[in-house]
Amino acid sequence: MRHQNARAGKTYEEAGVAPLEGHRGFAGLLGHLEKSFGLRPGAGRPLLGFGYYASVLDIPGPQALALSTDGIGTKAIVAQLMDRYDTVGIDCVAMNVNDVICVGAEPIAMLDYIAVDVADDRMLDQIGEGLLEGARQANISVPGGEISQIPEIVKAHRPGHGFDLAGTCVGLVDKTRILDGGAVEPGHVIVGLASSGIHSNGLTHARRALLEDAGFGIGQRLPELGRPLGEELLEPTRIYVPAVLPMLQEGLEVSGLCHITGDGFLNLRRVKADVGFEIDYLPEPPAIFGLIKARGAVPDAEMYRVYNMGVGFCVICAPAAVDRVRVHAADAGCDSWVLGRAVADPSKAVHLRPLGLRGADGGFSAA
Repeated sequence: MRHQNARAGKTYEEAGVAPLEGHRGFAGLLGHLEKSFGLRPGAGRPLLGFGYYASVLDIPGPQALALSTDGIGTKAIVAQLMDRYDTVGIDCVAMNVNDVICVGAEPIAMLDYIAVDVADDRMLDQIGEGLLEGARQANISVPGGEISQIPEIVKAHRPGHGFDLAGTCVGLVDKTRILDGGAVEPGHVIVGLASSGIHSNGLTHARRALLEDAGFGIGQRLPELGRPLGEELLEPTRIYVPAVLPMLQEGLEVSGLCHITGDGFLNLRRVKADVGFEIDYLPEPPAIFGLIKARGAVPDAEMYRVYNMGVGFCVICAPAAVDRVRVHAADAGCDSWVLGRAVADPSKAVHLRPLGLRGADGGFSAA
């Protein structure tokens, strides 16, 4: 691994974040964990391998248990810089329930983990407020969790307010209706659901581009955004459960569900089917992405590798289901677009036709 520049740069790596997938240590970690799969031949036996958003475990009866763990990343730093903590709980719920629903499961509960340097009453109260709002939107409970006060580990960016926030979500899915993208066929349509903004990925890159390179203040009101920069960066991650769960409950021919997080549209490549994707239409990204691109001198290939660019979730479905998919999205207050289609392609490439980019292992490059 090459030395990482602490300054902002055109790529995510130059902002200090290197991908883990190519590291020998990451492969070694997964190798050890995979050996645990055979330890439970009955209840608790994994029904899916690594890589498709959530784990699915066998349990007695017709349903399986879906599990996902995620956190809010360096959005916690933005919260500290703004001294505002009432929205990050929504992000924590969103990052977890959006992954659980990708395997066709209905999220039912989430446990939270909060690590702090100092147990500040106001900060904890606001984090709880956001967790409750996220639970309300996703229709789940938060029946427990853990708070750990570890000042030796947690780095504060506002004295006395250092924290990290993560969660583990559980859901239930009919064993005959588990989704892993293996049913995606050439000709199936990609319907993109709008994001609420930057969500909870790429914040390190965004902070370096906007706060360091551009020299903006975290509370500076920018005309492109119509509000202070920090408020835009704290905009909560959209929870897609109200839009997607009714599609599954109706029994629409949905073959794949993809949460568009870090890696952007390359998340489509997680589907198990040997298909590629032709994207013919890209919506206009929210203004925050244009600011990052311009002020950080970030090329399109990198923007679409790091960020959701206005599309936070993709539903892959049979052509006959498209209209109903979009109706359910609209009923949940979520804009949607027909982006493109799946095509036969063993290399599983993602083509962004409007930009002339092809995505595969390692990111996007000119087609």
